[in-house]
Amino acid sequence: MIETVSVKINGKTYKYSKGITLLEIANEVEKDRKHPILLAKINNGYKELSSPITENCEVEFLDLSSREGNRCHVNGLVYMLVYAVKKLYGQKEDIIVQRSLDKGIYIETSFRLTETKLANIKECMKALIKADIPITKVTIDRLEAIKYFESIGDSSKAGVMNYNTNSYITLYRLGNSYNYFYSKMAPSTGKLKEFDLTYLTDNGFVLRFPTIYMPDKIKKYEHQANMFKVFQETRDWAKLINVKDIVDLNRIVSTGKISDLIKIDETLQSNRLLNIAKEINERKNKVKIVLIAGPSSSGKTTTTRKLCMYLQSFGLTPRVVSMDDYFVEKQDTPLDENGKPDYECLEAMDIKLFDKQMAALMSGEKVIMPTYNFALGKKEFKEEVQIGEKDILLIEGIHALDDKILTNIKRENKYKIYISALTELNMDTHNRICTSDNRLLRRIIRDNRTRDYRVEYTLQLWDSVRRGEEKYIFPFQGEADATINSASIYELGVIKTYAEPLLYSVPLESPYYEEAKRLINFLRLFLPIPADAIPEDAVVREFIGGSYFHD
Repeated sequence: MIETVSVKINGKTYKYSKGITLLEIANEVEKDRKHPILLAKINNGYKELSSPITENCEVEFLDLSSREGNRCHVNGLVYMLVYAVKKLYGQKEDIIVQRSLDKGIYIETSFRLTETKLANIKECMKALIKADIPITKVTIDRLEAIKYFESIGDSSKAGVMNYNTNSYITLYRLGNSYNYFYSKMAPSTGKLKEFDLTYLTDNGFVLRFPTIYMPDKIKKYEHQANMFKVFQETRDWAKLINVKDIVDLNRIVSTGKISDLIKIDETLQSNRLLNIAKEINERKNKVKIVLIAGPSSSGKTTTTRKLCMYLQSFGLTPRVVSMDDYFVEKQDTPLDENGKPDYECLEAMDIKLFDKQMAALMSGEKVIMPTYNFALGKKEFKEEVQIGEKDILLIEGIHALDDKILTNIKRENKYKIYISALTELNMDTHNRICTSDNRLLRRIIRDNRTRDYRVEYTLQLWDSVRRGEEKYIFPFQGEADATINSASIYELGVIKTYAEPLLYSVPLESPYYEEAKRLINFLRLFLPIPADAIPEDAVVREFIGGSYFHD
């Protein structure tokens, strides 16, 4: 007698033979979807399509329009890139995955790159997709995995595995190659059809792909010169001090020299901010307004207050203005597509009042400025303000870089700063650390410490926060006169000690369990770093506590 299982998909129940794989079912239902199915979600857990179904269940199939599916798609593309490069240019050549860049990933090559070579790589990847080569999961002894990566010259992966305490390691096989990735993997190359490559330099290009915010097309590449420059500067500095990846950081921790690295890194961070203050001071005859924006948990508050101190050292008198004090009255707040108040859109701000008052201040007039009472949902006008010759306004807010604000003030009178935590480290050669993960971990710690929020609540809010950033912050980062990287090279080892215990509070039945588990597995790669040597004015103190500016 053939045993069967009941599988519920999109509200309908189907009968299948017990042991059928998710891939076999996916191939049946995929024809009705825009994108190839990459993996599945069963009972709050993600499963690769090679997994068999042995009991009754409800299945949600995921493609690149989902967050986990997109991560799977991107890592599959990276694997194909590695395979194509080695096939075309030899086993000794490689790619080094770097950072997010304009909805893509900036990648460097170990060899001199030309546009012709990049076109050849792209064609090779297309051929792999057409061939639909299986990508299979294999589990091997950790020590054997280390020997394998050492034998092919991949010291970064071998090094990471030295700090992994698991007895066995999961690798992925494509053709005759094996690789290691920190996500689930697509079942075959044929599922990874949507990508493009953009040539940038003689050793760098951008891998582009649909994102969860733009799943149906690949965004045309727009070079962000400021962002690229900051990435290169931080990467060059990391190379200079020989801390390129997690292995290098763990080596310093294990030899007891982390305090020296913290001091060096914090000195560098302060010097970068001081240079921006010098530039503002040099333009003081024209610049009267400094506009500061950045995504959630970028350390905007600490950075703004430190910048105030530096500006004061040049004889200027900074005054901080929060755009949050210019919200419209609660009853006038616009609604989003779900009928809920949308506090992040520009229309939630009283822009007419904001523009009028800032222009009046610039003209030397006295202004009674608002303070927003969030409990009552309205502005309260109490403080009279007038700025003098040496005064300068520092305006912080989600829309601070939007060119739709302060249109009545000349551009030469404004200095724009974009802040983000642009993590300098890589996991290894082919696995990057997402800057959004760094910010999410910062927020989990701060939310719990200052607002008593559960980890689940922060994770629940995160998708909405990220959507707001995509709409209202990232499109304007190219407007900035200066870009500040608020991430410290050592901080994830510190964050581990605070975030890891909190993440274990997410229960197995929670819809956010898999995300918590992913972050736990990520933090396991780091040796813990005590906070003792971190100065009180460091950005990371804004999140873990002990900040000169907050506590």
